Amino acid sequence: MINFDRLEKKINIKQEKFRQSIINKWLFKLFLLQKMPIALLAGLQVRELSQEKSVVSVPFKWFSQNPFKSVYFATQAMAAEMSTGVLGLMAIEGASKKVSMLVLNVEGNFIKKATERIYFTCENGHEIFNAVDMAISSGEGVTVKAKSTGKLKDGTIVSEFFVIWSFKSKK
Repeated sequence: MINFDRLEKKINIKQEKFRQSIINKWLFKLFLLQKMPIALLAGLQVRELSQEKSVVSVPFKWFSQNPFKSVYFATQAMAAEMSTGVLGLMAIEGASKKVSMLVLNVEGNFIKKATERIYFTCENGHEIFNAVDMAISSGEGVTVKAKSTGKLKDGTIVSEFFVIWSFKSKK
């Protein structure tokens, strides 16, 4: 059950600092270099990040293509996962207890060939922030199934991913 009280809370100072560092082009590149160098090579960029949603883009270029001259499925999955995961990272930043997060499952549906930059949008921020709150208050693991939709600049949907995240408070 979703606790809608969380919807009215503002992000804390540490969460805002994290958000600012992720949306800063150069600080985000440093973050990727340290934590996910393959995402840096693929050219992932966080275009938008708020408590409600995130947008992550991935370009169509030589490094991200498949033999069929479209964006490789694994590159799309990486960008989709990041659009959901960056919301989780922001939610656990500055939480009252340390919280671990883990991908439990990923499902992908490919609708159209992607031959240009793709923008992956996840609008499950409130559910993710809520899951972190519930994990802290209950001491139990809480899962969230987050959806990330990949669209071209003109709005054409090329893929959809569902990422199941588990959040658990550390002792």
